[in-house]
Amino acid sequence: MRNALGLMLASVVAAVVIAAGGWFYYSSRADQAAPKTIAARAADQLPAQAKLAAKDDVTTTAAIAAKPAAAAPAAAPAPMPVQQKSTCANPNALGVSRVVEIDTTGGPGFGFDHFKQFDFLTDKEVVLTFDDGPWPVNTPAVLKALADECTKGLFFSVGKHATYHPEILRQVLAQGHTVGTHTWSHVNLNGKKMTEQMAKDEVEKGVSAVKYALGTNPAPFFRFPQLQHNPAIVSYFGTRNVAMFSTDIDSFDFRKGATPEKIIETVMTRLDKLGKGIILMHDFQKHTGEAMPALLARLKAGGYKVVQMKAKTTLESLPEYDEALLKDLKVPTSSARPIGSVVQTVSQ
Repeated sequence: MRNALGLMLASVVAAVVIAAGGWFYYSSRADQAAPKTIAARAADQLPAQAKLAAKDDVTTTAAIAAKPAAAAPAAAPAPMPVQQKSTCANPNALGVSRVVEIDTTGGPGFGFDHFKQFDFLTDKEVVLTFDDGPWPVNTPAVLKALADECTKGLFFSVGKHATYHPEILRQVLAQGHTVGTHTWSHVNLNGKKMTEQMAKDEVEKGVSAVKYALGTNPAPFFRFPQLQHNPAIVSYFGTRNVAMFSTDIDSFDFRKGATPEKIIETVMTRLDKLGKGIILMHDFQKHTGEAMPALLARLKAGGYKVVQMKAKTTLESLPEYDEALLKDLKVPTSSARPIGSVVQTVSQ
């Protein structure tokens, strides 16, 4: 009986040992079948304190992830866009120090060569002005130089040239420059055979031509060709609320023998003497476009700052000159009659 009882007890013990060994064997195989991640293997090699920190990080991350995501606040309605400042890729650009808005009521004059009433520039300030464009190659060269330095100018366009190259003048406006007028054909309005009516025609046809080229009204800014101020037209501009521009510093870039170097020296010599001023140049002239990069660099090195002039209002062209221009240019005009008075269905 004792032998039977002992044999039974030995069998039970053996079974328990075998079962435990099998469990240990299959558990170790399961661990080998699932290789540890790089992070887990690295964690095994960390000291105990580092393991604790890693565990805390995992716990914290899990706790954050377990929180319900907060609803994002509703975005406020975007305000109506205003005219944005163009971005400048040149961190050291000359730029524009300030923009002044001109109320042209009564026909004010600017430029101390002829007008001395409005001294609005402070020391080391300049206004860059360009006459006689638009013109192929030359005007785009000026525009590129200005764009490279992220600065702005004031362009006085000849009407004929505007009708020849409207795409260039539109580029001037699109780049944020101010566009004024400079007569229709650049004649001397003080010429011996020039009557008051002829002078007025030159002015107003030029306005209509620039408007036609731009597709919008120009600024009420005007510069007399050759700086020849016709007294009758000066009075007339008072009634049309057109500001007149002379100059403080003439580049003389139109003279025979002008070179980029001479243009720069002429401008800088006069400017350093005066300390500020409205600079007269011509985007019609080849050497002006060539001189601009170096001239702008000299201005920047000399501590000069560019002021941009804009007008408070635009200049409305006169309908009779618009019509005359379109007739001269042989531009087809569309009928203003409503379609119902032109085309009617009489039978279906």
